[in-house]
This record gives sequence, structure tokens and C-alpha cells, in this order.
Amino acid sequence: MCDGQAKVRRASQASWEAFIPSVYVSPGGPEPRAALPPHAVQQDGNSPGLHGTAQRLPRYAGVTALQGMQVRAVTRDLSKVEARRLPNVQFVKGDFDDLDSMRRVCSGMERAFLLTNSTERAEQQQIAFVKVARESGIRHIVKLSQLHADANSPGRFLRYHAAVEAAIRASGLTFTFLRPNLYMQGLLNFRHSIQQKSAFFAAAGEARISAVDVRDLADVAVAALTTSKRDNKIYSLTGPEALTFAGMARQLSAALDRTITFVDVPPEAMRGALADLGSPAWQVDGLLEEFAMYRRGEATEVQPGMQQALDRSPLSFAEFARDYAPLFA
Repeated sequence: MCDGQAKVRRASQASWEAFIPSVYVSPGGPEPRAALPPHAVQQDGNSPGLHGTAQRLPRYAGVTALQGMQVRAVTRDLSKVEARRLPNVQFVKGDFDDLDSMRRVCSGMERAFLLTNSTERAEQQQIAFVKVARESGIRHIVKLSQLHADANSPGRFLRYHAAVEAAIRASGLTFTFLRPNLYMQGLLNFRHSIQQKSAFFAAAGEARISAVDVRDLADVAVAALTTSKRDNKIYSLTGPEALTFAGMARQLSAALDRTITFVDVPPEAMRGALADLGSPAWQVDGLLEEFAMYRRGEATEVQPGMQQALDRSPLSFAEFARDYAPLFA
């Protein structure tokens, strides 16, 4: 490794260390755990920094829509949710690898919101859950998928989402597939680097990405779980514009009133930094596939999913930057 690559790796490691577990592993990334769906089961993941955040921010209809409805949320560790209680939400212990626990949490429920952490076992876990859900009386699954999910995609995340979608269709259950682009909230995983260095790092080049705000995704998920109007529908969810990472940095700069810089790095330098941090090889390879997709211009289009689902426009990156500025300051 040349000295230049070593410098890139050291400079960007603090930023990448935060983003390994969640968002950039897959644009279907950080779970919108603040949006616990009505009449639904959901297992929490390990994505940092989001639980409760959306509840404090404007234009978040999901939590309001939950009031007065029976909600069951699944967690592997009940001790972690003691400080995160929500009215009318029952937290229960369960694990996707323990199918008996999934049968218990599905009992008496009608509609389920399905997501897992993005790992090499996600496809297997989600397909197993679909079978358990059907046997347990669940009638509808809202599946958090990904924009351009395709069984023939060169990207593993897109392939596994397509496989789960196919299993849900084959089960005979009604469904709603939410196919979001990259999350704006993915920038939260760079927050320490932004706070300390006023910079963030990725192998994105000049790629334009129509990133989506998770608050919009949460509102669509809640709507799909509370009525049947969106049954058997697929929604491609993006923001209202496609921005480069440098463009996102400029909008963060305006919101924070200081200069934030995006630093492009070579893919192999990014791979090395991720490997140094101990990220599993499957996730590293998948992450690099995602960024290659961005550089090929495959995440640029603005889709009408928000208009179709909720008859309103999606939140802009400028609104995200303004609302989340305190978390980057």
C-alpha cells in the first residue's frame, strides 16, 4: 500500500467506523425504529442514533398515527428499550433465528413490518419469517426493500431483497413493498467525522443520488399498515432531487453555518479501511457494490412514490440538514 493510500485510510477511518453497522451497508439501511407500525411486529436492529430522533422532529406523522392502536415491537434485549417506551407499544423478546419466538410475537397480529439487519443471513431470516407469519395468521406484510431490487442485479443487497419479495408474493399474503433509495439519515453515521474534522469520506465520486428521508419512509410504512388502500402496491421512494455528496456537504454547510467538505476516496482505500475495522467481508463487498452502482449513475432518478402513496412531496435534503443540524454540530 502506498503512503497516499495509508493517509486516506487513517483520515477516513473515524468516519467509516461509525457507518459500518448500518446505513451504508444497504440503502435499505438504518431501521426507522421510531416508526413502530400499528398492528405489526418488528424486530429492532443495531443501527445507532436514530431511535427516538424522528419523534422530536417536525413533519413526522407516523408516531401520531400510532396512537390508540395495538403495536407489538420485537427486540432481542428488553433491557435496551426501557428508556424508549412509547404509548400503546408492547415490546416483546424475540429473534429471527428463533422461529418459535417469531410464532409467539405473530400471534394475534394482522399486519407486519419486516426488516432485519443487513447481513449474509438476511434473506434466509426474512423468508423464514414469511412462512411463520402466514402460518400464524398474519395477513399482510410491509417489506422494507430497496430501490431497483432485482434477482439479476450485480449487487447482493438488491438480489436478496428481490428473493424475499418473491417469497412474499408466493406466500399468498397481501403485501406492500417499500423500495427506498439511500437514506439521508445515513449522514448521521459520519457525524463524528463531521463534528471533529468538518469532513466526511466515501468512494462516491461525482455520483448523484436521490436520497430519501426516513421520516417519509416511516409515514408510508404506517399508512400501509393502518389501511388496506396500499395493499399489493410497490412504492419506489426517493427524495425530490439528486445530489452529489459534495452537494450534500454544501447544504450541511449552510445549515451548520460552517464549511463541511466531502472527500472522495478510491474504492480500494475504502475497502482497506473497512477491513481494518473488522467489518465482515460480505458487508464490505456489498457496500462497495452499492457505491459502484452510485458511480454508474443508477441511483439518480427521482421517483413519484411519495406522491403515489401519500399524495404529497418528499422532504428535501435542505429540510433534513436544517432539522438534523443539532446532531452534526
